[in-house]
Amino acid sequence: MSTRDRALAALTGLAVGDALGMPTQSMSRAEIRTAYGKITGFRQAVANQPVAPGLPAGSITDDTEQVLLLARLLVDGGGHVQPRVFADALLAWEADMIARGSADLLGPSTKRALQLLETGVPPGETGRAGTTNGAAMRVTPVGIATPPDDLATLVDAVAETARITHNTSLGLAAAAAVAAAVSAGVDGANRMEAFDFAERAAALGAAEGHWSAGGAIAARLRWARDWVRGLRRAELDDAVADVIGTSVAAQESVVAAFALAEVLDPAEALPTAAALGGDTDTVAAICGALLGACGEEIPAELGETVVRFNRLDLGPLAEGLVTLRRTIP
Repeated sequence: MSTRDRALAALTGLAVGDALGMPTQSMSRAEIRTAYGKITGFRQAVANQPVAPGLPAGSITDDTEQVLLLARLLVDGGGHVQPRVFADALLAWEADMIARGSADLLGPSTKRALQLLETGVPPGETGRAGTTNGAAMRVTPVGIATPPDDLATLVDAVAETARITHNTSLGLAAAAAVAAAVSAGVDGANRMEAFDFAERAAALGAAEGHWSAGGAIAARLRWARDWVRGLRRAELDDAVADVIGTSVAAQESVVAAFALAEVLDPAEALPTAAALGGDTDTVAAICGALLGACGEEIPAELGETVVRFNRLDLGPLAEGLVTLRRTIP
């Protein structure tokens, strides 16, 4: 696969995972089984879905929409996004979602950070409480646009878009891990190589943010990856859901996405992520981005469906991000 193909696969895999997890987000595993049975493809959200009630099968959520928003800002900004511009874009996006009657809005860390920014708090301080997965959720375009040649430069690029909302050791480390894995994958690395690189990026990213209590992302990635490789398939779902965790906490959901991507191919990993409960759309979206970037084949029928149904134009965005990768020092 070419660089452009892997970049497009990362975006497509993210959108597919997001849409698979849309009807199950914020539900428990038991509730998911009762409402949907076994998740094997896109499903319409049930009427009592807590975030997206009744949303049609194949619909994307805020995960993909914020990724595409950031991708456009990066392309338009020549690889850089000013904090105020990013904040205004996120607020405008949320206002549009509210106008459409959606409950799929900004996450808790991002919402709090933007409220602080509105009160005059400097952008470097607004994200001091951001320990959730929001920055990691939307960072895939940074990984596509930034080559892995210099890890410090890559982590700096991550921090430029993440610091305003997730300026913590956990938030930045998680975003750095995802971006690094995507960057290495788009460069031609396989899963093992890319995820090893992600661990190094997580350690460096943690040092860039305000310290926050919680299991270190790099250490948890190393442990989780090693652990799941030794599990039988029948043990994996319980291990990820009950021990690693799938909440919005960065040290749970982001690590869960890596754990699934470590041992499963996309056709199995993404429906599995959607059925685990918790922040299913984000776990599945990150998992899809990781696997697509690393050259794993995203199921063509799912990719074509999500692109067509949501009228996504991912090709030009992938090309724009790859062009940045090739031209920006």
